[in-house]
Amino acid sequence: MTISTQSWHHPDPDTGVRLDMIPEQVLHALGSGDAASLDQFYATPFLTGAECDWLWRIRSAQVLASPGDAPWVTRLIVDPLLDVPVGIAGFHGPPDETGMVEVGYRVDPPLRRRGYARRALEILLNVAREHPDVRTVRATISPDNVASRALIDGYGFVARGEQWDDEDGLELIYELPVDDAPGAAESA
Repeated sequence: MTISTQSWHHPDPDTGVRLDMIPEQVLHALGSGDAASLDQFYATPFLTGAECDWLWRIRSAQVLASPGDAPWVTRLIVDPLLDVPVGIAGFHGPPDETGMVEVGYRVDPPLRRRGYARRALEILLNVAREHPDVRTVRATISPDNVASRALIDGYGFVARGEQWDDEDGLELIYELPVDDAPGAAESA
């Protein structure tokens, strides 16, 4: 399987939630802070605000330096019943030399506690499980992010240590072999 630029869908099609790749010109506009040039769909206060600003700069530079990373990195969490993206989710990049990918997800604060992060994580786990180069999924989470830690606990992630991140500070490292990911037995 190659990574698709098409929307990634939830394994249960009844959820309707999907992860859409951000068009490259939108990614670079967000990365340069040029919200005025964006279609209204992308120019939401969440996507153009301080909570995501640093991420767009990093991902824009990453895709400029390594265009093949584009389908892997941050996508929009889309609920077709709403007129705006509800959040962002994706991998930090393609699998590294050991087959590890790191997930990231963030939901617009007024739309939290509705299951969007859970569905996004399930989509990411499904994509990782189906890709032959992925062996391990990693999540790094701030120790005080109780909701995110509770989310990954339900999927069998195991604590592997901690690290310092220049953007996020102290992070706890959790990993899950894709063979242990929920749904792995059904797809094997």
